[in-house]
Amino acid sequence: MILSKRERLIMVLTLAAVSILVLDRYVLMPLLDGRSSRQARKARLQGDMERADRLFTRRRQVDQSWRQMLSGSLKRDPGEAESQILHALGNWSEQTGLNLSSIRPERSTEKTDVREITFHISGSGSMNSISRFVWCLETAEIPIKVKVLSLASRKEGIDDLSLQLRFSTLYLATEAPSLVEASARNDPKGADQ
Repeated sequence: MILSKRERLIMVLTLAAVSILVLDRYVLMPLLDGRSSRQARKARLQGDMERADRLFTRRRQVDQSWRQMLSGSLKRDPGEAESQILHALGNWSEQTGLNLSSIRPERSTEKTDVREITFHISGSGSMNSISRFVWCLETAEIPIKVKVLSLASRKEGIDDLSLQLRFSTLYLATEAPSLVEASARNDPKGADQ
């Protein structure tokens, strides 16, 4: 069977169209789908890497401040920790103009490496003096955590408030192994940074 020139042209064009369709369906589309899924996976992995880098950076910062706190402002003796807070309270009340009427420390009975002393204080002053006093607490280099803060007006229409405050500080138990050394052993690279 001899095909005419026209029939041969139609057959070649048909074979070319079928080949292009098969190549598109079984070669080109899977390659493009694989490429887009690889790009999406790459973007997801890059996001994970950035989050991990931020986490490691944050850990180094936290470890460094933890080591500073353990070596500097975190005391080993509860008496020293109380004295440190009482001294700071005196300074802050003098600086801010807050009148402290009562300071009552309570030591925790927990047997942990890092222990807590809770302070209950009462005082009075203007809104400005109380806000500056609380600012001193919040920005102190001493480890302090404000637990309860209560304000009440002593006289209606006058800027004279009473303050009830409960906060805590930490100290290392004297029988605890050195957390500074343990922290440095856990991350020798962080100690250099």
